[in-house]
Amino acid sequence: MKSYALLPLVPLAPLAAVVMVATAHAQAVQPADLRASPERLVQAAVEGVIGTIQSNPDTRAGDLGKITAVVQKQFLPYADFRRTTRLAVGSAWRSATPEQQKQLYEQFETLLVRSYAVSLAQLREQSVRFRYQPVKAGSGATDVVVQTRVINNADEMQIDYRLQRTAAGWRIYDINMMGAWLIEVYRKQFADIVARSGVDGLVNYLTTHNARQNAAS
Repeated sequence: MKSYALLPLVPLAPLAAVVMVATAHAQAVQPADLRASPERLVQAAVEGVIGTIQSNPDTRAGDLGKITAVVQKQFLPYADFRRTTRLAVGSAWRSATPEQQKQLYEQFETLLVRSYAVSLAQLREQSVRFRYQPVKAGSGATDVVVQTRVINNADEMQIDYRLQRTAAGWRIYDINMMGAWLIEVYRKQFADIVARSGVDGLVNYLTTHNARQNAAS
């Protein structure tokens, strides 16, 4: 029987470096932010998270539970991880029952949030310069990519965010690091697990993976 190990979160680990922007105060999520332009929304999302982490002694000291809580409160309102899950699961999503879809979404979101929090815990005291590129899309666009540059000393890294326009405003649903989109990375691995063990096998794998990570923390 084949065992599976989730691929390293290549797009997410460097994402922590993206949010290491010098901010003096935490930025609370405001309703107006959710109606902002794509680049302004990305800025509000990442700077809000790191501002809170850097201003709180517990999170700055590396309390993973509290860092995770910050990600859940400050970043999730700007994201659409349900769409991320649906696209990462691929064609198997359509054949999944509503309960299976619910479990897939909950477990994958848990994985993504925890991975983001772990990255922030590792890099929480770094400071980098961050540049946002204006979106090159028409006013009627419903799916756009926000390109960013992260500069740390002499190193420069490109991180791209894909957003979709929803009735409530723009939402982040995919991230690109060095040419690897998050959804594409997981779609290949999830398809392999579903082909061998079905949708329930994927649910069980994600659940077991998250339980092990929680036990190890």
